[in-house]
Amino acid sequence: MNKTKFISALAAVTAFGTTAVWAEYPERAVNMVIPYGAGGATDISARTIAEPLGNAVGKPLIMANITGAGGATGSVAVQNAKGDGYTMMFARVGSHSVNPAMKATLPYTLDDFRFVNVYEINPAACAVSASSDIKSMDDLVAKTADGNVTYSSSGVGSFPHLASAMVMSEFGVDPINDVTHIPQKGGGAAITAVLNGTATFVCTNSSSLASFVGNKQLTPLLVTTAEPVVGFDAPTANDLGKDSLNQLVGWTGIAGPDDLPDDVATKWGEWTATAVNDAKFVEAMEARGSVIRLMGPAEANEFIQGQYNVFRALVDKLGMRIEG
Repeated sequence: MNKTKFISALAAVTAFGTTAVWAEYPERAVNMVIPYGAGGATDISARTIAEPLGNAVGKPLIMANITGAGGATGSVAVQNAKGDGYTMMFARVGSHSVNPAMKATLPYTLDDFRFVNVYEINPAACAVSASSDIKSMDDLVAKTADGNVTYSSSGVGSFPHLASAMVMSEFGVDPINDVTHIPQKGGGAAITAVLNGTATFVCTNSSSLASFVGNKQLTPLLVTTAEPVVGFDAPTANDLGKDSLNQLVGWTGIAGPDDLPDDVATKWGEWTATAVNDAKFVEAMEARGSVIRLMGPAEANEFIQGQYNVFRALVDKLGMRIEG
């Protein structure tokens, strides 16, 4: 090989090597784990933001519902994934605030994930059937004296389970002895139980209740925010002097394994900031009672850890820790 050809070949090899080493993330599609089933609050949030987020990322987002164990199965799949940014998840209040607080044998902790953001807040709301004679929290609390008040949830150790217990406790009602928990198989079933009279009330995220409240099938008694929630004609926790309930909110954010690189985390922050400004996304989520609020990594981690601490203290106080 003459000198000219050798130099040209060397340059080509060097260029290829540089491209391979310094390839811009992402080079390919990104797997996005949704740790809950189709049609739930997490799934709706994830699939609503998928289009604007995918446009910002510039590569396909492959949505995968990996369900089971109250969000734990999908979370473990991400926990064990390579921290290269090609397996991310839509973390949720149940999977990453309630589960760690309530389940002693959970195979992960908050430290096993890197939360790059929280982008959606779902205020909790308590509601009864529109046909119920209960029209306020005072009515509900008074009725517990009869010993016949029940509440439904999507399962033992779920967010609605803990939410109902926390609300009752704040209003001076013993959630273990004064009311009866009736767990159901899923959030939809929990709401149905109230609609058909199997349960007296349900406390869950506003996005799950919004359509039923809008259709006048459910009457909201309380929202856990400082400010009113669009579509919910009900007093706020602050209106009722229970501002400690402001911590009781659902949320959705994006997380990866704990060894996710800084530059990858930064990019997800930028992409999500673009996605949450999409008018179609905002309109769709607000119509479901969600509040679009973007928290960066530091704020998101502080928020999630703070919520976990509140939930864990309540669980310990009420003896709700699940050992199995």
